Amino acid sequence: MNFFRRQPPIRDVQRERREWVLDQQRWKHQRDVERGYRIKWGYVAIAYLVEFMVIGASLAGAWLFAGYYSDGDDRAFYFMLLAPLVYAAVELCRVPLGILARTQRSWFVKGLAIIGIIFAAGVTTKSVSQLGEMMFHPRLMDAAKAKTALKDAQADRDSIDTRIAAANARVEQYTNELEQIERRSAENSSQLAGLPAQRCERVYGTNSRGVRYSNLKCVTDPRTATLNAAVAKAGTDRSAIVKELEEARKARGLLDRGAADRKVADAEQAYRNSVNRSQLHSFTAMVYGVDPIDVSDAQVHAFLRIFVFVPALCAAFASTILALSAVSVRKTFMDEDDLGAAVNPEATPYLLASIAEGVRQEMALAQPRPLARDASVIPLERRTAPVVPPPPPPANTSGTAPTGVTA
Repeated sequence: MNFFRRQPPIRDVQRERREWVLDQQRWKHQRDVERGYRIKWGYVAIAYLVEFMVIGASLAGAWLFAGYYSDGDDRAFYFMLLAPLVYAAVELCRVPLGILARTQRSWFVKGLAIIGIIFAAGVTTKSVSQLGEMMFHPRLMDAAKAKTALKDAQADRDSIDTRIAAANARVEQYTNELEQIERRSAENSSQLAGLPAQRCERVYGTNSRGVRYSNLKCVTDPRTATLNAAVAKAGTDRSAIVKELEEARKARGLLDRGAADRKVADAEQAYRNSVNRSQLHSFTAMVYGVDPIDVSDAQVHAFLRIFVFVPALCAAFASTILALSAVSVRKTFMDEDDLGAAVNPEATPYLLASIAEGVRQEMALAQPRPLARDASVIPLERRTAPVVPPPPPPANTSGTAPTGVTA
């Protein structure tokens, strides 16, 4: 015998289980009738699941936000997490407030619950809108940097003519100064060459001791020293001017209109790539019917408000609406005075007559019916056959009694 084989359930046990389930359902129904409302806990569980998802995402976003903007300061990091924790606690109150707004019988309490729902929804809107802005922030920053680079390149190209003219003026100025210095140096050199040569003569005399001496004395033109200093200064000035002229010519060589145009084209292509990677720019361009690169910052931020605050409002009220819909309210025996039901006195006889007829029919159906001997059902409309009398005996003409009959 296999003891591990599952035995079929007993019919009595199944009947008891079914009766227990029915009793439990009747008890729940009677409880809901007495309370006046019924809560569908499956919908409430879904609403709480949405709440926990919103709270978890908000806390995770606040953690990342604090880590990004605290700049490594642990104290600032934890300071930035205090408010999101309070916001999460407030957001957790929305589902109970929604159930409270449906189940409370006092309109004052209902009004307070609705005000609390609005306040909590405002906190949720703030948290979810911050998450939405963080979602679009990296692409917007890339597009902003690329646009700044494009503006700088365009300004550089627009001012290229002015800077080229200024560089040419500097080169020309240094060239003229160099020519003047060289001309002055040549004049000084020619004047120095035209001066008379040094004159030398012997001088005789007697010193204080009475000893005679003889020395050679050379006399130089006094203009020689001045001209030599002028020639030296001209050489120094020439070296400085030559250096400045080389730097000016180098700066002028960097000023190329073709290079500026190529820089603008590269910056424009980089900006277009950044804009194409930005979903917000694409949607804004689609709404306004322009090229994504021609979308202005005002249009982008106007559409950003729609993309951030509208989903945030939907997320704030979605679970609350689900919690409100999870409660079904019905009239109870306490509200029987408010049902507005009234009976016309003239219709009372007809109402009583219909009730009496119904009771009479139920009693007729409830009477036991006799069964036939063979346990078969006797039809209600069965009629009894008529009794036919037996025929009279035949007359005796022979005067003798019939057989089996005695006189």
